[in-house]
Amino acid sequence: MPNSERELRVVLAQPRGFCAGVERAIEIVERALKKFGPPIYVRHEIVHNRRVVEDLRRRGAIFVDELDEVPPGATTIFSAHGVARVVEEEAGRRGLAVIDATCPLVAKVHNEGRRYAAQGREIILIGHAGHAEVEGTIGQIPGRVYLVQTVEDVERLEVADPERLAYITQTTLSVDDTRDIIAALTARFPSIKGPDVRDICYATQNRQSAVRVLAETVDAILVVGSQNSSNSNRLREIGAGLGKPAYLIDDASALDGAWFEGISTLGVTAGASAPESLVQEVIAGIRRFRPIRVETLAGVEENVRFRFPRELADPEPGEAPLAEAAP
Repeated sequence: MPNSERELRVVLAQPRGFCAGVERAIEIVERALKKFGPPIYVRHEIVHNRRVVEDLRRRGAIFVDELDEVPPGATTIFSAHGVARVVEEEAGRRGLAVIDATCPLVAKVHNEGRRYAAQGREIILIGHAGHAEVEGTIGQIPGRVYLVQTVEDVERLEVADPERLAYITQTTLSVDDTRDIIAALTARFPSIKGPDVRDICYATQNRQSAVRVLAETVDAILVVGSQNSSNSNRLREIGAGLGKPAYLIDDASALDGAWFEGISTLGVTAGASAPESLVQEVIAGIRRFRPIRVETLAGVEENVRFRFPRELADPEPGEAPLAEAAP
C-alpha cells in the first residue's frame, strides 16, 4: 500500500531499454522457434537479460555455453555479442544449421578490425576483458590483438611496430567512455588509425546522454538491467559519477523503500537489453512505497531497424513467403 508521503515525481529517460540490435536478436530466436519448432539452441545468452532469456527458454530455446552441448545438425543461433572464427569453424565441422544474430554494429567492428589487419597493422581493442563481445571480436581478427581497458594499460603496451597500429572499440562503450584512452593512444602512437566517432554504437551513446540529462533534474536514479550487462552497469556508473545515488536492479523485487525516503524526484532508465515490461513493473513496484506521478524526459526518438538473416527474413513484395518447417 502506498504510504502517506508526498507524491514522488518519476521521470523516465528517453531513450531507454531495447536497442535495434537487441530487438533483432530476440526476434531471430522467436522467428526460428516459429519456423523450425523447438528446440532451438543458442550459444550463450542471446542478450544479457535474465527475464528475456527465461522467457525464450520457456518457449523452447536451449542456451548452451559451448557447441559440444548441441546435437549434430541442430539449429543453432549465435548471440548478439558475436563469436570467434573458431566457433564458426566448429559449427561447420559439426554440421550445425547456424543462424547468426550478431548485432550488425558488432559485425561492423569485426570488419574494421580485419580491414586494418589486412593493412599489416596490429590491432588495439578498447573493451572489457571477459565480455562476450570482446572475446568474439578478438577471435574474428587475424594477427595480434591487444586489449586495453584503461589509460594505464596504454602506457604498458609493448607493440611490434608503433607505426603500424589501429584501434577499434567494444560497441557498448561510448565516445565518452573511450575518449581518454583514445587520447592516450594517439599521444603515444601518433600514426595510429581508428574508426570515425560516428561508428560508435548509437544506442550506447544515446542512453548515456539521456542519463546525463536525467541527472540534472532528479535526486536519485534507478537503472533496470542485469548485473552482467555492460551497458546497464555503465548507466549506473554515470549517474553515480554525477553525484546521484544510483541503483542497478534486475526487476521490481530488488526495490528498497529506503531509496525513496527524503527525495522528491526519481529518474528511471533501462539498459539496452532490458524490456519495457520490466520498467513498467518497476514503476508499479515503486507505488508500494510512495504515491507517484510519471513523466517522460524529452529525448532522441530512435527509428533504427536492422535486416534479419536470410533464413528468417520477411519476403520481398511479390515474393513467396519462406516455407514453414514440416510438422
